[in-house]
Amino acid sequence: MKLPAIDILPGLRLKRSAFLVSVACAALGLVAAPALAQPKPIRIGVPTAMQLQVGRDTQDAIKMAIDDINAKGGVLGRKLEMVAADETENPETGISAIKKLTADEKVDVLIGGYTSGVTLAQLPHISAAKTIYLGVGSASPATNAKVKTDYDNYKYVFRVGPLNSAHQARQLTDFISTFVKGELGISKVAIVGENAKWVQDLVPLLKKGATEAGADVRATEFFDAQTSDFSPLFSKVKESGAQYMVVVLSHASSDIFAKQWYDSRFPMAYGGIDVKSMDGDFCQRIGGKSVGEMAVNFAVRAPLTPRTIPFFDEFAKVTGGRSPVYTAFNANDAVYIYADAVKRAGSTDASAVVKQLEKTSYTGITGVIEFDDTHDVKPGTATFKGPSLLLAQWRDGCKREVVYPKSRRTADFVYPAWVKK
Repeated sequence: MKLPAIDILPGLRLKRSAFLVSVACAALGLVAAPALAQPKPIRIGVPTAMQLQVGRDTQDAIKMAIDDINAKGGVLGRKLEMVAADETENPETGISAIKKLTADEKVDVLIGGYTSGVTLAQLPHISAAKTIYLGVGSASPATNAKVKTDYDNYKYVFRVGPLNSAHQARQLTDFISTFVKGELGISKVAIVGENAKWVQDLVPLLKKGATEAGADVRATEFFDAQTSDFSPLFSKVKESGAQYMVVVLSHASSDIFAKQWYDSRFPMAYGGIDVKSMDGDFCQRIGGKSVGEMAVNFAVRAPLTPRTIPFFDEFAKVTGGRSPVYTAFNANDAVYIYADAVKRAGSTDASAVVKQLEKTSYTGITGVIEFDDTHDVKPGTATFKGPSLLLAQWRDGCKREVVYPKSRRTADFVYPAWVKK
């Protein structure tokens, strides 16, 4: 049935149905209004070496934290989002990544980093952008030195991890003293390191500490990161009379080093800081030739804190079975640390958030994260359960067992099959 029209004003006619709907809506206060704009997301910039596992793990670990926080409502009613830039292992590319993230993408915080040389080159640009930087990869103490000497300009720089090379040197010295010398009964050692900035910072401290601890350091050798033949280096170490080789490696040479050590049946065990050997697939990747090596880790799948095992299991689940490397632990923790500081500050204003970050005491994957007066992560001690070095040995079947420190040991040390005790 066709409804008759109603005269509303002279010359204006509405159909009865339209009129009645209009009146009803007005009575109920349901007149349409523009949709409320969603608050802008908090943007996390991720400068990292995207083609390396440290970079892939950094991004995956950050995404895990973002997804978890967003599922719980975000921060101050705002969602988090990630935007990444490839800093590679080149300082100039690293600087471009920082400029892209701060100037073009206008991120609220930077979480990332890997190579100390790149991070050091980026610092003036981070300072100029007045953007908080939570480092998760580089180890040079110089990264945080200016926080103390030029606070107003460099207060934005923090290191969530790893321990800086000076702290690592002290803890590696303890490894030489209490394990190599104290348990294995070996006092004659050689120290070999890659010619990288953080290694140059670490090795002199390590040599001094080891000597003071009673070790006989027979050789200290540096080599180029592009070295493809280690036989001359191995010959020098062997001729020195050393019985254990302490290594400090971080780049592509790790694979070649381990293979040539194994293939040559080099007559001594080795261990120390080998960043590539932290990779969960390192042993398989080189055909099992790292079996017998001991490599520093900052976390393994063990109950170090309430967060450790759940993180390892969730990371494996979301990445199809990968085992995370150290940048993943630090990056995941960094997101929660930043989010908590923003909540306490009540805003993303960098200066306000810095003040809250300085008060951080967060139980993370590797230990309790707190910052010193240079915004560097505090190391674990006998009374403080902060991040500490764990030395895990690659075993048959490419499994890993924690050997040092003794308090966290999961299995006793086993000599490589061809090495005499």
